[in-house]
Amino acid sequence: MAQIGGVQSWCLGVTLQLILAAVLHQGLATVAPPTTAQTTAAPHKAPGRPEKGNYVITRSNGTACLLASMGLQLNVTFNSVSQNKTVQDVVNLQPNLTKASGSCDVDRASLLLSMDAEKTNLTFTFTQNTTTNKFHLSEVSLFADWPDMREPVSASNRSLDFLRGTSGFSYMCHEEQTLTVAQDLSINTFQLQVQPFNVTGDQFGAAEECQLDEDDMLIPIIVGAALAGLVLIVLLAYLIGRKRSHAGYQTI
Repeated sequence: MAQIGGVQSWCLGVTLQLILAAVLHQGLATVAPPTTAQTTAAPHKAPGRPEKGNYVITRSNGTACLLASMGLQLNVTFNSVSQNKTVQDVVNLQPNLTKASGSCDVDRASLLLSMDAEKTNLTFTFTQNTTTNKFHLSEVSLFADWPDMREPVSASNRSLDFLRGTSGFSYMCHEEQTLTVAQDLSINTFQLQVQPFNVTGDQFGAAEECQLDEDDMLIPIIVGAALAGLVLIVLLAYLIGRKRSHAGYQTI
């Protein structure tokens, strides 16, 4: 019986190590920036989770050519009139006040989101490699003229490599991401799904999930496998110990 207890203790130790490793892996995956998007915490307390908006860009014949569904938060640094210093503000994009427009070409597609009330224009530009059938978010630009700004903010970056996917598929990331665009602009995305090329009908194609979503699913799989292994090993140890006990009685 001492041997069985030793086996159970060893199994429990191994299981705890597996669970701890899974938790640490998730922590590192969330903190460390992935190759396609820099994921960090918002610079200060955000004004709640933004509402998810659904945006569709159509061709001249009325067929959809770009689909996007996401909640957006803008982290903007500007010179404040009221505080007389440089500040960073976090503003949610409000879908019910946002107009979507854009264009679609063979290798380039754009989505322009405008909030007239806030004098905000946010543009996402996607580029497609027609040879490899891969796309990515290559450019983001923002023009904002908010009431407390001493002067309007105009920020852009034309050399981005975010939200990489395959043409005909959609890119999806339910977890919060922060896309660092420029020194004075970063964008938090929530429950994002986008398909800028080869859209069929008005529905997203099969989704290619981001690394953060895959890591989020990894922990329950590892923990479940570890617990199942623990139950199996304990059961085998019990059966072996019971068999040895019966063999000992027969010898006496």
